[in-house]
Amino acid sequence: MTSVRRGNPAWLGHPAFLGSAGLAGLLLLIELLPRLGVVDEQYLPPTSAILAALADEAGTGQFWISLKDTLVAWGWGLFIAVAAGVLAGILIGSVPVLRELTASTIEFLRPIPSVALIPLAVLLFGTEIGSTLLLVCYAAFWQVLVQVLYGVADVDPVAYETARSYRFSGWARIRYVLWPTALPYVFTGVRLAASVALILAITAELVIGSPGLGKDIAIAQASQAVPTMYALIVVTGVLGVLINLLARTGERRLLAWHQSVRGEVAV
Repeated sequence: MTSVRRGNPAWLGHPAFLGSAGLAGLLLLIELLPRLGVVDEQYLPPTSAILAALADEAGTGQFWISLKDTLVAWGWGLFIAVAAGVLAGILIGSVPVLRELTASTIEFLRPIPSVALIPLAVLLFGTEIGSTLLLVCYAAFWQVLVQVLYGVADVDPVAYETARSYRFSGWARIRYVLWPTALPYVFTGVRLAASVALILAITAELVIGSPGLGKDIAIAQASQAVPTMYALIVVTGVLGVLINLLARTGERRLLAWHQSVRGEVAV
């Protein structure tokens, strides 16, 4: 339990307050640096100019279309990656022979940066959303697959053999023994994959020119609209924070029965 010094309000030590104070300090610093001449305003506009550009962008239809394109690519890419990662992880992890056969292949493919697939994505899909989906799915898939493999490996062998001795079917063993153990790992993989998927979606739009916020950032940079460029970057940062917050909240609520979450709440 967090301790508070005598005489200080409890909210001063709250993580939300400390986080907000840190963000306010950063915004103040960005406002002051160009105003005081420490940084050229041409390269780093003050916070007030960035917020004004953000307000202008929010008033245009193109901004909301680009935001929707980014979220669609992120959402579909994440969904495909999670579904494929969970199915492949359970299948590979449940069959020892498959795990041995695929171990070296996974370790070879997993470290390959998704951006290295940009030429292939452009060759297959051009500058359409398919290019973004390919990169998002590839990057997010490994985050989920590896966590599911860890979860399957963590299953208590005694419990699994007990279920087998009671003649549980393969599906029943997965449902009642393997899945409850692997679920916390699955949520960890989904949380990691959600952040990685957003990064790759923005990167693909920025480099390839597929529709979305990344493409608008590239256009703003090329046209020397620096405040607008920073405003769009701020939007991507806010999206990242919201996605991470939603993932953590969903994990806590859906895993409220699990010891890891109960122990975290009890602290």
